[in-house]
Amino acid sequence: MPPLIELQDISVQFDSLTVLDSISLTITQGQITTLVGPNGAGKSTLVKVILGLIKPNSGRVIKTEKLRVGYVPQKLRLNESLPLNVNKFLKLAGKYSEQERLEALRLVGAEHLSKANLHRLSGGETQRVLLARALLRRPQLLVLDEPAQGVDVQGQIDLYNLIDQIRHRFDCAILMVSHDLHLVMAKTDHVVCLQRHVCCSGTPEAVTSHPSYIEMFGHGHHNALAFYEHNHHHHHDLSGNAVEGDGQQCDHHHHGHTHD
Repeated sequence: MPPLIELQDISVQFDSLTVLDSISLTITQGQITTLVGPNGAGKSTLVKVILGLIKPNSGRVIKTEKLRVGYVPQKLRLNESLPLNVNKFLKLAGKYSEQERLEALRLVGAEHLSKANLHRLSGGETQRVLLARALLRRPQLLVLDEPAQGVDVQGQIDLYNLIDQIRHRFDCAILMVSHDLHLVMAKTDHVVCLQRHVCCSGTPEAVTSHPSYIEMFGHGHHNALAFYEHNHHHHHDLSGNAVEGDGQQCDHHHHGHTHD
């Protein structure tokens, strides 16, 4: 299957500072790729290159023709004084029908929030609404910037499960930016560890035992990724509702340390 996006030897300079140095990366349909690295590693810049918002100083970006991309930003910047409910917010996304907006909310388990005030949502609820907005486009690539920020541990587990379900339902590619791996590990296929250049990349298991990763995040992070079983006797459907039957047993990682 040809890649949706291929970056070949991308470099970006701001003034004389090299922010990205010789980055090569392939994003394939149906795969979840997670971009990790410390603050200032160039993760946001790389996302902007992929979204076409920044033109690299050198290298090539090869995209599938008419690629539909959905983007979930890290923060929602809204005028707090403007009353805005979820349905009206989704209306701002373009000429979609009421049915399409409700369907998008249903897909992320948030249809009950349709009339809710956008300013009063929890972190997890906000992420679901932003995800619904991105899904209106029926994206082939979904880009999520730090989706778990401001979400509690159970909320993160639910969110990563939901992202995984969306990937299967739409057979889309997903690129996630994460400050570190945490609970992402259970669901991602490919990890790219960035520090202006690609330090290491591969499966989560390969990356967390790589010397560059350990140097960056320390052994503690590797140990914190102890698996625990998600042994419910039910599984969750696309709306996040529990369904009887054991579903598929899936592993999660225990959130074993505090944020930096």
